[in-house]
Amino acid sequence: MLKGMSNHPLIHPVILCGGAGTRLWPLSRKSYPKQFANLIGETSLFQRAVTLASGDGFAAPTIVTGDPLRFIVTEQMEAIGHAPSAILIEPEGRNTAPAVLAGALALQERDSEALMLVLPSDHLIPDPNAFRLAVMAAAGRARLGDLVTFGISPTRAETGYGYLELTDRSALLKNAPQNLARFVEKPDAAKAQAMIASGNYLWNAGIFLFSVSAIIDAYQHYMPDMLRAVREAMHDKSRDLGFLRLNKDAWSNVQNISLDYAIMEKASNIAVMPYSAGWSDLGDWNSVWQESGPDAAGNICSDAATAIDCQGTMLQSGSRGLQLVGIDLDDMIVVAMSDAVLVAPRSSSQRVSEAVARLKAGSARQAEHMPRDRRPWGWFESLASGDSFQVKRIFVNQGQALSLQSHRHRAEHWIVVAGTATVTIGHEVRQLVANESVYVPLGAVHRLENRGHTPVELIEVQTGTYLGEDDIVRYEDRYDRAGTAA
Repeated sequence: MLKGMSNHPLIHPVILCGGAGTRLWPLSRKSYPKQFANLIGETSLFQRAVTLASGDGFAAPTIVTGDPLRFIVTEQMEAIGHAPSAILIEPEGRNTAPAVLAGALALQERDSEALMLVLPSDHLIPDPNAFRLAVMAAAGRARLGDLVTFGISPTRAETGYGYLELTDRSALLKNAPQNLARFVEKPDAAKAQAMIASGNYLWNAGIFLFSVSAIIDAYQHYMPDMLRAVREAMHDKSRDLGFLRLNKDAWSNVQNISLDYAIMEKASNIAVMPYSAGWSDLGDWNSVWQESGPDAAGNICSDAATAIDCQGTMLQSGSRGLQLVGIDLDDMIVVAMSDAVLVAPRSSSQRVSEAVARLKAGSARQAEHMPRDRRPWGWFESLASGDSFQVKRIFVNQGQALSLQSHRHRAEHWIVVAGTATVTIGHEVRQLVANESVYVPLGAVHRLENRGHTPVELIEVQTGTYLGEDDIVRYEDRYDRAGTAA
């Protein structure tokens, strides 16, 4: 137990779980952004964030995310044995200011004086105990009504972060919140070097601690229109399974703006909690290289990657069975997936999002979608396709089921390769085990279920005139997805 944790009311984490992480393409994409990937270690950044703000002194977290990611959130939380207090679904991403306000209003319904810790889901904080102690050290100022932002002791002249200027450089030696002189936008290289040399600046981490009442008062003062719109979106929210969907019409009136711009840079009751125990936003491949612990030659290689006479290079194979080899490479990033490959100097890591924008403009599927499509019941991936056929690998988690559905334009042939599948076709229900198969005619109402205790894996062969994922008529769906027919 951390000293002092049990002596104060609980701190309520609000974990922001949106964003696409485009600078970590192709491993991070809109359909499966970086917070869910195992970039460093055996757990995702999102799972690290959940466990970071847990234990003695912390309440169950409130998660703010988008509709496409909601089942990934629940799946990853279940995998580490945690349950949320609430999962709020934004109709669309509008930056951090409205997301934080939605979390505050959700907490206000339970305790208007609760302390809320706003935590991004895609940062790396390697020392959980040190971070929790810093949170507790900042709690006193937060209870007095201050809005506390966390500042990271800089280790280099970084141009990709905003900075916080302190009123007193000696404050860096104190383990307590300090007064802020001003926020500083992302600087150029020369300005960043000068700020580091002065010893009076911290990196702006985008982590905050304040009471619910204090932050709502700040919105009332500086962003009253946003407060009205988000309050309406919360008031008219709807329950969808275990999620709370904010009202779409009200949310459409919410301004797209960060918390820093909307509140923090305007408010006078700001305090800064210095933190020096390690932090990275893993915002690009260069930062992943730095945090992954390069070897004596400065190289980072995944299990299926080999570096020959390379220096300062990262070789990442993200596809099973794909061997990646680099020869005579200096200071390079090479990331290979089954459907996309990135090759760039580490110094150009910040430009990867430009490539994503260009691919998106050209309607390339790889810009936003992973080769493996995740669903609430499991996942599937396309193995081969042609004008009138497609072969898929489908994985159904234990206890899960696809919707009861039919297709207007395709027939399907299922071959089970692992587990026991329960298959419904029309009025017939049968069980299939490994090496057994079944044919689903065009237009037939059908369902695939896994009623067992181990995953079901199968190969699906589709044939027809149209093979798009929107050729589904749903008649029953346990996940309450849109498109269910009468």
